Amino acid sequence: MKELLRVENLQTQFKTEGGIVKAVDGVSYYIDEQEIVGLVGESGCGKSVSQLSVMQLINPPGKITGGKIIFEGQNLLGFPPNGPLMRSIRGAKIAMIFQEPMTSLNPVLTIGQQLREMLVLHLKINEEAANKRAIELMSLVGIPSAEKRIDDYPHTFSGGMRQRVMIAMGLSCNPKILIADEPTTALDVTTQAQLLEMMKDMVQRFRTSLVIVTHNLGVVARYAQRIYIMYAGRIVESGTTKDIFRNPCHPYTIGLLNCIPRLDEEEGHKLVPIHGLPPNLMNMPPNCAFLPRCAWKEDKCYREPWPELAPVGENHFIRCYVDTKEKARELQKR
Repeated sequence: MKELLRVENLQTQFKTEGGIVKAVDGVSYYIDEQEIVGLVGESGCGKSVSQLSVMQLINPPGKITGGKIIFEGQNLLGFPPNGPLMRSIRGAKIAMIFQEPMTSLNPVLTIGQQLREMLVLHLKINEEAANKRAIELMSLVGIPSAEKRIDDYPHTFSGGMRQRVMIAMGLSCNPKILIADEPTTALDVTTQAQLLEMMKDMVQRFRTSLVIVTHNLGVVARYAQRIYIMYAGRIVESGTTKDIFRNPCHPYTIGLLNCIPRLDEEEGHKLVPIHGLPPNLMNMPPNCAFLPRCAWKEDKCYREPWPELAPVGENHFIRCYVDTKEKARELQKR
């Protein structure tokens, strides 16, 4: 598949009274055409900030301090954040479904006004054509009586319906990349499943690449083709979904998977939590940031700096010195 987006050594920081928060610290990844990619990690690891950086939506005191974001052969970081070139890309070529639709939708504008605004701005069509397209989009995402509800305000919609509106807005201009930032947060499990299946169908229909930002490994297991695992502002493991779930190699990934209940486990099997807390991003340790919580650590981990991503298989990379598979075999022999 053809590569659509490449992020190289992205660094985003927030200046606070207590110091500099390195929210994204040297993140690199790529997205191919018509691909579903999962970005996974616990709260505060930099998932959302990395995607907001791609859209250049980082506001003060935040600042993108380094790296490249290559899209269609151009470095997006070379464009002024509020300039015409960047505005022509946001929504039209790279769109984002934000985490909380009630705070993302304007409460004083109708749903139709907000949908039509994007269509008129990016597709250069008149109000009548934009209104017709908006009704089609609302029907497409499963909102009943779309022609009647288009002039309703966001507060008259349920949480699930507001999220459907956000998906319609994201897909309105047929973007090449759709970023879904925790798209099913605060929704019940039935609505979550419906929305995720709908997003998958929409991506296939519109031939769009999808980035799912989530802490839910079950979601990416079902929908993503490749997965990036983030911890403390960096990617610690990346690979195909099959590699990550069948052959996890980083201690953090193994820890996340051990926290998930499985149907194939024996009755009475206990989940193993990851003890401890994430590091303070204002005062990062010189060595591995996961070291205080790691169950696999060795002497070398204390002496050496946090390693770079290294291959452990075809298109499978980890940021770790420990051979977790070999260590697991040693523990079994004891």
